[in-house]
Amino acid sequence: MTAASRTWRALDSTAGGLALDLGLYTVSAAFAAVTAATSTLAPHRAWGSVAAVGYLIAALLVAGQLLLRGRRPELAGVPARSAVTALTWATTALLPLVIQSIQRASGRTDRAQEEVVVVEHSGIRLAEHGTPYLGPDAIAALPADERLLGYTPYQPGMALFGLPRAGVDVWWTDSRVWFALVTALALAVAVVALRAADRPSADRPHPAAVLRGVQAATVLPICALTLATGGDDLPVLALCLLALACAAAGRPGAAGVAVGLAGALKLFAWPVALVLIFWGATRRAGLRVAVGALGLPVLAVVPAVLVDRDALVENVLRFPLGHGLVTSPAQSPFPGHLIATGLPGGRVIAATLLVAAGVAIAFRLLRHPPGTATATALICGYGLLAAILLMPTTRFGYLLYPLALLVWAPALAGQPTTVSPESPTPALPRA
Repeated sequence: MTAASRTWRALDSTAGGLALDLGLYTVSAAFAAVTAATSTLAPHRAWGSVAAVGYLIAALLVAGQLLLRGRRPELAGVPARSAVTALTWATTALLPLVIQSIQRASGRTDRAQEEVVVVEHSGIRLAEHGTPYLGPDAIAALPADERLLGYTPYQPGMALFGLPRAGVDVWWTDSRVWFALVTALALAVAVVALRAADRPSADRPHPAAVLRGVQAATVLPICALTLATGGDDLPVLALCLLALACAAAGRPGAAGVAVGLAGALKLFAWPVALVLIFWGATRRAGLRVAVGALGLPVLAVVPAVLVDRDALVENVLRFPLGHGLVTSPAQSPFPGHLIATGLPGGRVIAATLLVAAGVAIAFRLLRHPPGTATATALICGYGLLAAILLMPTTRFGYLLYPLALLVWAPALAGQPTTVSPESPTPALPRA
């Protein structure tokens, strides 16, 4: 076990997990308050003003749990902590989401990030024209200040979240509402899959580790803020976590379907799909994983290709790679962006570093494919972290993927795990 793993376990288990809960909610309350006071984005300020109160209430509840831990241990156990987590998600993600959706339906145009509008427009186009994408000529015909919103840099499946708005314009057809529903459903199924796994009780994930993983995908401010103001990354993340939970439960076919659904929404799920296929190969189930992991995204793309192939290429490939009619606003100051913009030939250097990281991960997968769901989650987490840091165009919010995957990893194993992806590959099970 590494020093980092020992430190994390000690921190996570202090006072039965309540110490870290208190720190999480206290720091989150401060983050939300600062966001409400200083953010330049109106949806973020609106989120912070509501979420700060929710996090503060959670911190006070945990402080009470710490005080009562000795006399009323049932109030400090995992079920009680789970109840606080659920309440916190409701007050810091769902409540701000509903408030902003209602205000937006009443005419406030500053109560959603641009991706919400993009997804809903893509749903309307899907319903009317059979493809969620505008072609380059149609985008060029838009006014210059509207061309960015003309792009849909997602996989075709994401447009399904915009279909309700194509039918009726009310608050509950806001795409964020449907992002939240799918996220909640996927996480609930993931928890059930882990608890119902047909394994000896000693080899099942500890409930506290599962709870911590759920917290990382729900009440962590980067996730709660994203869901309330934009939201399109959360169902993708939740489906990836579900896929890993199915892998931990020994269900490769279900793991492939879950990550395939995620891949039909956004490209961020494709690296997770690739690593899961390697995991499946160690179980002689690589093909079962690949059928869903690769087949579902392909099925989602086929209609868009048949209707307007060039529109698909313009939105899904040219625009994210920086060759669209407008430049992507995803430019957080991570190393890849700083290198690309600050050095001569920086884009080439950044791209080379990104490719080198990809080659290193591919070499690792070929030499030592992950034999456990935990190792799979760790490789995905560290791999996506490297990619996000090295991409020339990226967003700070994308960090929710590696953070959640790395915290989810211990929830996939019954025994203590390390925080290194170099977990040994177990022997293949007998046929």
